[in-house]
Amino acid sequence: MMLSLSLLINPVPCLLCRLLLSLIFTWAESLSVAMGIKAGLPRYELYLYYAVLGLAMLWSASWICEVSSANANRKTLKSSVRPGWYYFGRKKDTADLEWVMWFSTFREHILFALSGHVLFAKICSMLAPQHRSLVYMLYGVLAVWTSMGWAYVGLLLSHCVLLYSVSLVKLPWLCWAAGLSTLATFKCEPFVTWQAGLVEGDFDLRHILFYGGCGFTIMRCVSFSLENCVRREGSYSLLDLLQYNFYLPHFYFGPVLTFDKFHVQVNRPVGSRKEGEMWSIGRHALSHLGGIVLVEVLFHFLYILSIPTDMKLLRHLSDWAIVGLAYTNLVYDWVKAAIMFGVINTVSRLDHLDPPKPPKCITMLYVFSEIHFDRGINDWLCKYVYNRLGGNHCDVLKELLATLCTYGLTVLWLGPCPVVLLWASLNCLGLNLELWTAKLFSMEPLASFEMAMSAAMSRRIRAIFNTFNFWTIVLYNVVALNSPDFAKLVAKRLLLKGFPFTTVAVMFVTYCLIQAIKEWERRQALLDDPDPLPPAPPAPATLFATAASPAQDTPTAALPIAVSGKKKAE
Repeated sequence: MMLSLSLLINPVPCLLCRLLLSLIFTWAESLSVAMGIKAGLPRYELYLYYAVLGLAMLWSASWICEVSSANANRKTLKSSVRPGWYYFGRKKDTADLEWVMWFSTFREHILFALSGHVLFAKICSMLAPQHRSLVYMLYGVLAVWTSMGWAYVGLLLSHCVLLYSVSLVKLPWLCWAAGLSTLATFKCEPFVTWQAGLVEGDFDLRHILFYGGCGFTIMRCVSFSLENCVRREGSYSLLDLLQYNFYLPHFYFGPVLTFDKFHVQVNRPVGSRKEGEMWSIGRHALSHLGGIVLVEVLFHFLYILSIPTDMKLLRHLSDWAIVGLAYTNLVYDWVKAAIMFGVINTVSRLDHLDPPKPPKCITMLYVFSEIHFDRGINDWLCKYVYNRLGGNHCDVLKELLATLCTYGLTVLWLGPCPVVLLWASLNCLGLNLELWTAKLFSMEPLASFEMAMSAAMSRRIRAIFNTFNFWTIVLYNVVALNSPDFAKLVAKRLLLKGFPFTTVAVMFVTYCLIQAIKEWERRQALLDDPDPLPPAPPAPATLFATAASPAQDTPTAALPIAVSGKKKAE
């Protein structure tokens, strides 16, 4: 995604406004967290928030549906809006080539490869469970060779052998130097062209499979090298690295499971599953199938990906349609990621592994520190870079160094380009602003302001500031997922042209959304850590109290002090 310099200069005023809003937001986030996380609100207030949120979603969706129906035959959309459900008279939005390739063109190939893996894994777990990691590796190598050719397998093996040899020296800085240099060869010319020329065949998915397999291979090799450095007795073998790297479900598109976790999980004895585990796996598989069906329905009625590419059409749309398009684009991107990772995670759970969780929904994100698309990559970065350099994340200089190195590695992983650099710089600044303002507002007399409020009022004030930050995160992602022009248009409609009616209305709806999220987080907190009930008041003394009445002498500490998390949450 290479952009000209002018595209980066034009959004500067909008970005400065968002940075100012981020600075204001961090005031609320830097105050005492303990007061707000379990603070409840009256039921009628929550019901009002839910009602407003539901009506606003339907209202915005109706605008997008009307625009989609009226412009299905528009010339500029012909390349992406193609025939779909003819019996319903609906065309389909095919602007996302990745979705089309995964769930249309190559659906049978993917299902065939994963089904074969599950079949071989099941046979091996019954006949020779102690060799199941070896069977996973052999099947993975065979699948990669079938799809990409022996030259590609040889290329990956050469990188694995190189990084394995470096890991034997047990110098972490040398492992990092070798790993980053190897990763750079897939991002810089002429190394990229030379290595890509080794791949046989010319099919649509070739480019994606090449970079996906190579990028994740380097990440896995670096994890192996660093874990080998900290091992006190001996070293892991090359076979351990190959078994880790060529596990097919994680090979091309992750998620990245660090070597220490994978090695323990894949080599532990295969025992009986927990009660209800298979039911849980089946339920998650059905939910992923339902998600695929939902996206297909969405693409036939709401052309959320094609419409943002037509700037002339966007200028004639209502503010609600523009805002709805920005929000639904982010939600769709999360749904796509959740389905892709979910299908892979289902296969991993059948193999008795515990893979990383799917990405957190974009709707739930209103804090910079929780922004991560891929939990596997996030765990990898936190384990080897962010937490190692940042320590307890209280020191300003250490935190700055940790965030710079973390986002610097992310830029190299995604591929250096203006959009990625802009996204990384703003998120890095947001993380550090949170720490700086946290230290500032932990001092007196600022620290006493929130302590004087009630817990419910503290939660309401926090939600107001979180509302602005939510749209900061939305605009960051719209720049990366769509285009800077679309992000500028959304910011203009939201903050300038639509002021004050659209601005106030959208912010109020977002405030209702934040309160709904906070209520869900409150219930989760009570389930995880239920509050004890207050001790019962002492029984009043009576004239008939005697030594033969031990019940009144029983200390209140003997009474039950906690109830189940579910009851407490209700």
